[in-house]
Amino acid sequence: MARHFTFRQFRYFLAVAELGSVAAAARMINIAQSALTKSILDLENTLGVPLFERTSRGMTLTQEGYRFQATARKVISSVAEAGNIGRGRQEVLTGQLTIGVTSLVAGYYLSALLARFQRSHASVRVTVIEDSPQFLEHLLVNGEVDLAIMVANALGDPQALVVEMLTSSPNRVWLASSHPLASVAEPTLAECARHQHIVLEAERIEGVLRAVWARHGLRPQITLRTSSLEAVRSLVGVGAGITVLPDFLYRPWTLDADHVEARSLRDSVPNIDVGLVWRRGSQVREVMSEFIDLAREQSRSGRGR
Repeated sequence: MARHFTFRQFRYFLAVAELGSVAAAARMINIAQSALTKSILDLENTLGVPLFERTSRGMTLTQEGYRFQATARKVISSVAEAGNIGRGRQEVLTGQLTIGVTSLVAGYYLSALLARFQRSHASVRVTVIEDSPQFLEHLLVNGEVDLAIMVANALGDPQALVVEMLTSSPNRVWLASSHPLASVAEPTLAECARHQHIVLEAERIEGVLRAVWARHGLRPQITLRTSSLEAVRSLVGVGAGITVLPDFLYRPWTLDADHVEARSLRDSVPNIDVGLVWRRGSQVREVMSEFIDLAREQSRSGRGR
């Protein structure tokens, strides 16, 4: 039997998936919460699978939800690109653009954005520099990099920089399906602290989480600190420990997704923010403005995650 979807259902689904809340998504889209709830339920009924887990903390995607999210983003992207046909600029945009990026976010936010920019502005010469957040800030302030895509929590010199938020990703605990804590729907930080941890030493994520543990007076036992996300996945998957990381790093479609699950935390934990950053007071050239506009559009549609 054929399944029928509407473009509106894709947009509504992505809004709820991005914000993790029907109420917040309804406010953003400016529709009644009841109408949005009905749209999501109709979509789930059509698909025959639940796309979200409903908890007291909000809405989190199921495994089927993550798979459908990838499809929904492609649909939104195709429609947006089709709508731009014939509306392009008459003049050809030229010049140079230097983009800084950190290794952790490069594969999640840069690839699709850069590909779309280069398709639209093939005459612009784009250079990408990968480095640490601290060094990228230095390059931005010195004018050696035009824009950077990076974790924007706790910038070293926030007064010198402008941040355009791309996404704010909630932190959840990752654990093996067989781990004793997997039976807890929403573990507390205290419960997590009783188990061995695998810590990802990358950018400023560890610092944000270290402050959370300290604020709660907890000191989890650490089995390993590593800069390799794949090492974290593997070790968590075999039950060597658990980890707390932002959702944008969780890829349920990878092979180890059958062994690694993610649980929302009952305690309040700051999100990890990924943003587009440039020097305050710098001249925003046309090539920069075009890239910023494209990043905003991609962020609104939820394709960057």
